[in-house]
Amino acid sequence: MTHTARLVNSCFGEWEIYVATASPSPRDWPEHLFARTSPVPTLAERTTALAVLGYQVEDGQRWEWNELDDDTGPVRLFASIKVRQIASEASP
Repeated sequence: MTHTARLVNSCFGEWEIYVATASPSPRDWPEHLFARTSPVPTLAERTTALAVLGYQVEDGQRWEWNELDDDTGPVRLFASIKVRQIASEASP
């Protein structure tokens, strides 16, 4: 099953990555906090964070960057990408 991972600035301006799952409550979505405001987490850091959460990027996918603004404040960047759960090895 494919999910969407999103890299965003939290309400405190620190970078975090989360995976939007089928759970109706965002509180149940897996997340990783980078605990910094800059620089933007590297591709390697994002890949590692996703792996720790149990996900990997879908083949051929690239991060898509967007911005949120309200015409009066600073622009907030976010990125998203399609991911899937890492297959666990079956026990013998």
